[in-house]
Amino acid sequence: MSAEATNPATAGPVAPAAPQALTASVAPAAARRKSRPRIDLRRLGRAALLGPAVRGKLPDAISHVVEAHRAHHPDADLEPLRRAYVLAESSHRGQMRKSGEPYITHPLAVTLILAELGAETTTLTASLLHDTVEDTEVTLDQVREQFGEEVRYLVDGVTKLEKVDYGAAAEPETFRKMLVATGNDVRVMSIKLADRLHNMRTLGVMRPEKQERIAKVTRDVLIPLAERLGVQALKTELEDLVFAILHPEEYEHTRELIAENAARPGDPLAEVADEVRGVLRESGIPAEVLIRPRHFVSVHRVARKRGQLRGTDFGRLLVLVNEDADCYGVLGELHTCMTPVVSEFKDFIAVPKFNLYQSLHTAVARPDGQMVEVLIRTHQMHKVAEAGVVALGNPYAPGADTPASGAPASGNATAGAPSSSGASADGERADPTRPGWLSRLLDWQRAAPDPDTFWSTLREDLAQDREITVFRPDGGALGLPEGATCVDAAYAQYGEDAHACIGARVNGRLATLSTVLRDGDTVQLLMGQDPASEPSREWLEHAHTAAARIAIQRWLATHPAGATDPAEPAGPGEPRGTRAEATAEPGTASARTGETASTGPAATTGGPTATAAPSTARSADSSAAARPAGPAVARRAEPSGTRAAAPSDPRSSAAPERPADGAPAPRSRRADVLVDRPGAAARLAGCCTPVPPDEITGFAVRGGVVTVHRVECPAVAHMKSRGRAEIGVRWGDTAECRVTLVAESFGRPHLLADLTEAIASQGVEIVSATVEPPTQQRVRHTYTLQLSDAAHLPALMRAMRDVPGVYDVRRAQHQPRAS
Repeated sequence: MSAEATNPATAGPVAPAAPQALTASVAPAAARRKSRPRIDLRRLGRAALLGPAVRGKLPDAISHVVEAHRAHHPDADLEPLRRAYVLAESSHRGQMRKSGEPYITHPLAVTLILAELGAETTTLTASLLHDTVEDTEVTLDQVREQFGEEVRYLVDGVTKLEKVDYGAAAEPETFRKMLVATGNDVRVMSIKLADRLHNMRTLGVMRPEKQERIAKVTRDVLIPLAERLGVQALKTELEDLVFAILHPEEYEHTRELIAENAARPGDPLAEVADEVRGVLRESGIPAEVLIRPRHFVSVHRVARKRGQLRGTDFGRLLVLVNEDADCYGVLGELHTCMTPVVSEFKDFIAVPKFNLYQSLHTAVARPDGQMVEVLIRTHQMHKVAEAGVVALGNPYAPGADTPASGAPASGNATAGAPSSSGASADGERADPTRPGWLSRLLDWQRAAPDPDTFWSTLREDLAQDREITVFRPDGGALGLPEGATCVDAAYAQYGEDAHACIGARVNGRLATLSTVLRDGDTVQLLMGQDPASEPSREWLEHAHTAAARIAIQRWLATHPAGATDPAEPAGPGEPRGTRAEATAEPGTASARTGETASTGPAATTGGPTATAAPSTARSADSSAAARPAGPAVARRAEPSGTRAAAPSDPRSSAAPERPADGAPAPRSRRADVLVDRPGAAARLAGCCTPVPPDEITGFAVRGGVVTVHRVECPAVAHMKSRGRAEIGVRWGDTAECRVTLVAESFGRPHLLADLTEAIASQGVEIVSATVEPPTQQRVRHTYTLQLSDAAHLPALMRAMRDVPGVYDVRRAQHQPRAS
């Protein structure tokens, strides 16, 4: 039996009702919502005591419900409503609410709320019966026999679990059960929201501590669900009721502000509304212009944002038109004839919100400086904006708002769920009202068997009230909460298989797993080949969704010894294989340029070198895999000419590269660079390895040498910040150049051989090559290459990317050292 129902036959006399202080204090908010009049509980109570009506005649007690229902569904069959009322009234007869009213007034009030929102007959039938199984002797089997499978499913979905069976877990497990049922039929949550609204309206009879507890659950769970399902009419009133309980002082202050504004002579919103009507009349656009007062919480938010409130801050204008095109016509007329506030414009028609909401938002400025917000939408958009999923009628019976409820349904793959004519061939429901957030919620809740974990995670998940859409390379889309990262995208797409994710491309560029995604991004997730891959503990810092957090935590809990230590290479949000060089120079792509290989780890670990010619590259590849202690360095004798690269930091003093026999290294050929300083020698910077036709700049270093950088090189900004003067440089006629490329790949046999063969096939000389030890299936190759013509560079990079297993090839780009 619910907390508000008592039976005099078993519980003794009903205690006197507590003062209705709360109900009275919130009455102004409800009174302002003319589209949802409050139900006359006394009248319903008297009518309920009349007993069941004769068959075929509608009881007076449901006349309000019938009138509201007929307004939206004039041809609806009312017989199910009559039979549902008869069963509910007879079942609840003798039960009283704590306010002293007959209990039947509660299901009648809940049903009236839904009827005014436009709910179809099946929903209203279940609403009348929603407490019968929980609080009376009626069983679900009886509901099925008399009203069909759909009604039974809806009633079961909102029936609470008994505390006797679940103890303290009863409330979270009830919500879990309700959400799972909502995944099959969103009408379950519609009934629950209306049920909570009526209970909140009459919460004044409860003890203050119970009021506060119920208000907090409403704030943390029910209001976010109402927002996500688009039922704004219920959400805004719930917000006001919660506001009055949890913040009584702020509520009272807001109420005084609204009362003071109402007492002022003249209404600036009415003046602007008349002006807008005149503009639209002259333009020939048929439209209805209404003043839409803000509810209490909205006024409170505006006051905190803007400080001193003015007359136009207490409401907004609502313009209703017939066609989508008229919305943009109204927008054009307003922006032409009035002064628009451009920063306030939002188009939710072209890009609807995730909760079905569509509207144009704009604002115009009055001559006195006041700003008037304007909402522009069609009548149908307005209906959906107010009622959300309730306005969809019966989404599971396309073309029929009131399906036959007397016959049992069949064919649904989910046990106990109502069937749908919209079901797909495999029996699964093709539900147009199951948005991405609900699917994600249903996915992660299965992995949260602990009620406490589910309850806390649910509140955190619902607190994320904005969504973004990112796209996969195959054209599919992922719906994610705002602030989601590549880690979240991986688990959203692959579930627990995302443990093997080793990186991502965002909009075609390699990105760390910690990268925060934006609406419209294209995300390609790079998955490793090892099925035993493990997530990193640090991924939890970047996991924004409940599904990702729970999957990672569950793996870490079952593999405490195997969890990746944060001190090990390849932490989350960082491409594997980059940590070793980061110890030499934080943030760099490599601690060496590939042209001063003697300063790299290979020079200190004593690892043998391997010749990187195509004919011997396979042996080098196998030796690299067999030497985890340090990277293999493959070298080739440099051709004669001038060396074309240097360390990125002019203060470095790395020794020049020497061949294995210890003789001085021959000077290499380089691209011709002209310097705007007589007698100065040019040296291409190793940090960015510029090649023609890169835009370049120069800086003087010791010895009268000018280092040449690409203008976008981070070292340029670093030196400018230190006050270093730029020196003009430009390319000469020689197109020959040296460049350092970094290739990222998955580990596999013979990869080095295939890469060097691809390079050789382009007629490019390999000056040096460095292969770092594989780290979690990821390998980094650094090649210093001599090109006869810089114009061949794009084709060379394409050829390297085409090698199987290679997922990125880029120019070396190092960060400057800290000052």
